[in-house]
Amino acid sequence: MNHGTVESMPLWLSLPFVAMLLFIAIGPLFFHHWWEENKNKLKISLILGVPLAILLVVRGLHHELIHQMLFDYVPFIILLGALFVITGGIHLKGDIEAKPTVNTLFLAIGAVLASFMGTTGAAMLLIRPVIKTNSERKFKVHTILFFIAIVANAGGMLTPLGDPPLFLLYLRGAPFSWFFGLVGPWLFANALLLVIYFLLDSYYHKKESVKAIVEDRTHIEPIRLKGNLNFVFLIGVVLAVAFLNQQYIHAIHENHYLGFIREGVILLMAILSLVFTNNNMRYQENKFTWGPIIEVAYLFLGIFITMVPALLYLRENAHSFGLSTPTHFYYATGTLSAFLDNAPTAVSFHNLALGMVDQFGASALVAHIPEVLLKAISLGAVFFGAMTYIGNGPNFMVKAIAEENKIEMPSFFGYIVKFSLTVLLPVYIVTQLIFL
Repeated sequence: MNHGTVESMPLWLSLPFVAMLLFIAIGPLFFHHWWEENKNKLKISLILGVPLAILLVVRGLHHELIHQMLFDYVPFIILLGALFVITGGIHLKGDIEAKPTVNTLFLAIGAVLASFMGTTGAAMLLIRPVIKTNSERKFKVHTILFFIAIVANAGGMLTPLGDPPLFLLYLRGAPFSWFFGLVGPWLFANALLLVIYFLLDSYYHKKESVKAIVEDRTHIEPIRLKGNLNFVFLIGVVLAVAFLNQQYIHAIHENHYLGFIREGVILLMAILSLVFTNNNMRYQENKFTWGPIIEVAYLFLGIFITMVPALLYLRENAHSFGLSTPTHFYYATGTLSAFLDNAPTAVSFHNLALGMVDQFGASALVAHIPEVLLKAISLGAVFFGAMTYIGNGPNFMVKAIAEENKIEMPSFFGYIVKFSLTVLLPVYIVTQLIFL
């Protein structure tokens, strides 16, 4: 985005962005049936986005708007869409004994997969086998809660593919390999959550009836994986994101449009997945539908347009917000990520950090901001996305699938009180104290 603006950005132009995020937050809670229709999400995006886009053009900010949509929104949707299509062609099924060690292993595998196939892809691949494996057990809500925390959020820390906020930070200049440097907090937080889960699941396993344990041990179906060719396409996406960028193709510095080579390869991987994956497996066994990715495309169309004034305002007024340490950025990013969406939140705080470079003197810069601030923003956005059902896209999807299978999930506020504040927040505080 261009650093120069024709005139200072007034705060009131950020109101459509606030309204967009409020609709995302309260829509599923208070207008559930109306909000379920993707066409209504598109209407909100256009109602809030189109008039603002016209106003930005009138104010001479068309370059910022075009850059935002062409070089942020388009790559963002193409990557998420490709990961959605490719992982939708992988089918994992089976029903093994739901011992605490087995359940913990499921979550640990999910924590690793999340960084390389996205939190959404890993969650959708594993959630049905986890539910099937635990179908004979009475106590299983805690398993779904930790699944959301680990597989749908904290696991996706190690690459830009892992979680949308990290990909947007990657688009702003963070090298692909930089995210591997977050392995310390990733390992610590996920290991601590897995230990807590194992102890809790062991406790509940002992409370299961003899009948439930016998049925669990009797009804065994070996784990089977189909659609293995899609892992090749997934590797193709990883390699495209890692190597088809300015760091390795220096010509992109002179002509940014050459960067779309990456998006072309990613799209090709998605098309190959559609062509070579058995349709019956994708649409019947995996229950694949286009609805979720259409929802993301519609919502983020509005988000990316309306966030332009907010980003410019944050950059211009960074010094007046009182955020002066990595800890401030960690908790501020985390708090907003929990109750809004963690992707635009991460971008907003990145822009805020752009206006504070001089405060950190000779600090190393990554993605044009002090590296320690980028670390704080990344950790806060990814971890705290699990604090509510609306913090990250896969959370609601996992909840919906669990409820389809007659698992009574906590209410919105019940989730926060019984799980987020009592389990997640202490883990995140300890992680911050050690690593920031």
